[in-house]
Amino acid sequence: MTKALIDYDRLLDVLASEAETLAAAAEGQRPERQVPACPGLNLGETARHVGSTYRMTLSWLHDGRQPLTWQQNPAPGESLPDFVRSGVEPLLDELALHSADDPCGTWWPEEANYGFWARRLAHETTVHRMDVQAAAMLPLDPVATDVLADGIDEVLSLWFVHRLRTMGVRGTRDGVVAIRAAGRVWLASCGPTGSTSWRATPEEAEPADADVTGDPLTVYRWLWGRVADREVEVNGDLDTIAQLWALLRLATK
Repeated sequence: MTKALIDYDRLLDVLASEAETLAAAAEGQRPERQVPACPGLNLGETARHVGSTYRMTLSWLHDGRQPLTWQQNPAPGESLPDFVRSGVEPLLDELALHSADDPCGTWWPEEANYGFWARRLAHETTVHRMDVQAAAMLPLDPVATDVLADGIDEVLSLWFVHRLRTMGVRGTRDGVVAIRAAGRVWLASCGPTGSTSWRATPEEAEPADADVTGDPLTVYRWLWGRVADREVEVNGDLDTIAQLWALLRLATK
């Protein structure tokens, strides 16, 4: 388990801000506009997914269990932007009543608390806000460096490690990739015995088989499959990087 790199209140602020930015980006847009980095995904489906995720989470927090069905559609006459807003507002109210360590049901047994949801939804919304802006051909709003560092940490610990483990998916060859961004280093190891990741020092990362380096936003988006390898600096064993990339695409799809 890795605790968030930013505090609970900061994550709630990120969630609120990113949800509003996503909703504003969807205003007046054709829902069928395609998300450039995600073939088959469009703007409308993205906004609907995010709004449904907010409602699913609130139901889970209230009932103590995951809803059997959770994908929803806007109410009659409700626009997609308003569907996002009407989903996030009561969720934020609920999250604000608790602290990060208050227990609740989640899909990560090692972090069964409100902090899990604040972190997960802050990054879910940030990634999909950029998807909506890209589909609408709008400039991408910046993301604070501390938020990006926390997002890199989350995708490696939650998706690359936990999600792949629950899926029963492993690599075919042993390899370690050092990921360097925002003044931090992470090591991601994968192979036939499974995947692990951890925060490392520059010295600990020296023996890594390969390195991925770039500005924090680009590395964050690369880990989520939103930009290609040419957008980051890659060095060392390219097959090890390719394996990391392929495993992340399975984990985060």
